[in-house]
Amino acid sequence: MEQDTFILAIESSCDDTSAAVLQNRKVLSNVTANQSVHESFGGVVPELASRAHQKNIVPVVDQALKIANIVPSQLTAVAFTSGPGLLGSLLVGVSFSKSLHTALGIPLIEVHHMQAHILAHMIEGEGQSQPKFPFLCLTVSGGHTQIVKVSDPYTFEVLGETIDDAAGEAFDKVAKIMGMSYPGGPLIDKYAKEGNPDFLAFNKPKIKELDFSFSGLKTSFLYTLQEEVKKDADFVTKNRSDLCASIQKTIVDILLEKLELAATSHGIKEIALAGGVSANRELRTRLQELAIQKGWNSYIPPFEYTTDNAAMIGISGYYKYITRDFAKNTLTAKARVSI
Repeated sequence: MEQDTFILAIESSCDDTSAAVLQNRKVLSNVTANQSVHESFGGVVPELASRAHQKNIVPVVDQALKIANIVPSQLTAVAFTSGPGLLGSLLVGVSFSKSLHTALGIPLIEVHHMQAHILAHMIEGEGQSQPKFPFLCLTVSGGHTQIVKVSDPYTFEVLGETIDDAAGEAFDKVAKIMGMSYPGGPLIDKYAKEGNPDFLAFNKPKIKELDFSFSGLKTSFLYTLQEEVKKDADFVTKNRSDLCASIQKTIVDILLEKLELAATSHGIKEIALAGGVSANRELRTRLQELAIQKGWNSYIPPFEYTTDNAAMIGISGYYKYITRDFAKNTLTAKARVSI
């Protein structure tokens, strides 16, 4: 029987500083420090994000080790996000991990951020089932929208992706148009619960095959509101819940229509959801309903593994450790890197 591994994982791709300790596929700790400094700017400010990471990373790692009841000398390897993401933010995590690798003499494992979102499904947890290979994963976040075919923990094929805005970005932008604070996606989800999803209809972009587009939808939403506000200055305030429900329904429609097409064309019935937008109530509910209708086995991650977190970096690191896929100390962060 193979000896247990204890992997320290670091995630710093955007504005969350996170550290986790995994014993094989089991999460012993998963600690995240959020950054509220960006709220007044309506989006993440890269320079402020990297400064906050520098401030947060040591206490976050220290807390993760304490919760896991692990001392540094027990660690088997250190895994970290190397990209994609904000370069300044990534460099903080990369530099810290390389220093720990040198100090402890343990292997260094670089992890692709989007692969990690998908492999979060392979974390061992009570009541959490894992998809069987091959499976399709709809990965939706603030920066990415992709349909990925996953043949095994090491083989990923992007079948379709956004050609402009990501779904999460679209949620945040339409929320901003309505005067909501950042991040807007969770607020739209909140107000949509009380709204009428058929209040307004928006044209869905006609994009070939399995790719997505959301920039035109955002523009259509803006023009619609501008016309209505000319008639009634309080239109948005009076109809906020209905507007949120309508735009949310349209975005989810687009996502699920493409996912259904991918599942049919590739003959795959193991279907997973991943990324920050996978926390959206409407998307989760309707995927489960569609799965029942189509005879799919659907997999939705626990809420703690939807947004950026180090546990997903740790599970990716675990699979790379098995194959001894270690990084060199000369590696650097990559703001853009394909899956």
